[in-house]
Amino acid sequence: MNTIEEKNALKLDKKLDKEIVSILKQSKIENKINVPINELTYSLMFTNKFLIIILIREGIPYSLFNLIKNNTPFNEDDWSQILEISTRTLHRYKLNSSKFKSIQSEKILEIAEVTNIGLEVFGNMEKLKLWLDTPNYALGRLKPIELLKDSYGKDMVIGELTRINHGIFV
Repeated sequence: MNTIEEKNALKLDKKLDKEIVSILKQSKIENKINVPINELTYSLMFTNKFLIIILIREGIPYSLFNLIKNNTPFNEDDWSQILEISTRTLHRYKLNSSKFKSIQSEKILEIAEVTNIGLEVFGNMEKLKLWLDTPNYALGRLKPIELLKDSYGKDMVIGELTRINHGIFV
């Protein structure tokens, strides 16, 4: 790690790991998952669908959302559109430190998953953001970011990222 960006990303990853563990300890769901809570990481969370379901049902607290937001290429306006809420409502969540509804929590985790996979494929946020904002032939000439508003679109984007990662280009 030699760049400031890489060091900041590592710090953010550690904060995400701590926040996930903290949330799970508070919700007392350790008996419901098959992994010791202290061994969980943000990246590992995406491999445990049951854990994701629990987080969605519990509701993502603003503190976790804020860390996820800072770990994605999306600004507040993008998030407002993705979550289909106004920026003013987003600010209320921040002021009240409240949890998002399950429908919004699911979208937050979907975008976090896309970002996680995208960073694995492209290596950095700038390249991922460029890919998301560029019309893609394999995705019907749409920009991948345009498909992230629903689960089917998210699945298409993840499928394309997986193909790119395996060197399969359409």
